[in-house]
Amino acid sequence: MITSTDLAYMAEAVQLAKRGQYTTTPNPNVGCVIVKNQQIIGKGWHKKAGTGHAEVNALANLTKAASSGATAYVTLEPCSHYGRTPPCALRLVEAGVSRVVVGMLDTNPQVSGNGIKILEEAGIEVEVGVLEAECRALNPGFFSIMERQRPFVQIKLAASLDGKTALHNGESKWITGPAARADVQTYRAKASAILTSASTVLQDDASMNVRQEQLNFNYPLDETNTNIRQPHVVVLDGRARLKPEVATSLKLFNTGAHVILIQNKNSEYSEQAFSEKGFDQVTVEKLEYDPTSGFDLNDVMSVCTQLQFNTVWVEAGGRLAASFIHEKIADELIVYIAPKIMGQGGFDVIPLGPFSEMNQTVSLTTKDMRQVGEDIRLTYTLSNKND
Repeated sequence: MITSTDLAYMAEAVQLAKRGQYTTTPNPNVGCVIVKNQQIIGKGWHKKAGTGHAEVNALANLTKAASSGATAYVTLEPCSHYGRTPPCALRLVEAGVSRVVVGMLDTNPQVSGNGIKILEEAGIEVEVGVLEAECRALNPGFFSIMERQRPFVQIKLAASLDGKTALHNGESKWITGPAARADVQTYRAKASAILTSASTVLQDDASMNVRQEQLNFNYPLDETNTNIRQPHVVVLDGRARLKPEVATSLKLFNTGAHVILIQNKNSEYSEQAFSEKGFDQVTVEKLEYDPTSGFDLNDVMSVCTQLQFNTVWVEAGGRLAASFIHEKIADELIVYIAPKIMGQGGFDVIPLGPFSEMNQTVSLTTKDMRQVGEDIRLTYTLSNKND
């Protein structure tokens, strides 16, 4: 039976899990609380892939005598397989806990009920599904990979009140204010990868990195995470404009970030060509490319899945955003609306259509809206019937 006390301790575990949201990728964010005699005796969260999981960290300073008979609250089913670390389900058995309260089952096929089975076979009482919605919300990217075999895709857009991303002559810097730009850094810091286009890289000389001086929170640095984790940068470059000799003058290639260039399968450039110019952090992926329609974005997402990118943050022009929406691959739109009117002839924020019937329009669900500095941030979810 689930009690109000159980809900409170699981809520604490959820908050702990959030402390890993900038560092754990490709692993999920997980929190754990150990309780005995109505007292919390251990807390832990997963900090980084390859290091201790939440349960291990929560038990780290406890003897078996201390943890024996305790209840463990964990946001995600304890793992049951040997990966970079041993199974957490076995660690809980060894610790002698008598009850485990689980936020939700792990949809990873390597786990998916097996962790619960290990606990129950050891005689441990198990409760599943406590604050399940909150626990699931911790890991949209992880569950997207496990359940849909593609990343969770967020698209960032910035526009004026009249829906423009640039003036008629292409000028666009800056539409939004410094608070909104700092807010974007938070999303970048959470993402596994930032996806952009060669046009954006060339036009804006965009570095596409996380800049510590702009972060609006204290990034969790400790003995496990000594530096800010920089997301990978995926660049769609169908016309192979980002040549090795061009890269030398671009900020993106001089930040130390791992850049994945997705080019036409017939492109003459290779990783070795970039390496010879001193760019060892460049990977070249080659896909089919149509000069009219561009890359098949499902193929691009397959590359991202293979690279274990759980969450992809798309930051480019409106045309690429429109393609993601049209192909039903976008999961969230994060739109910053600036209190500006940029006038006729400007570039539309999402150049879809034209539509002749209302049933052709794209329906969105409003998830959140708030003021960020002088701008408004709107967050929408999309229903992708193809999933």
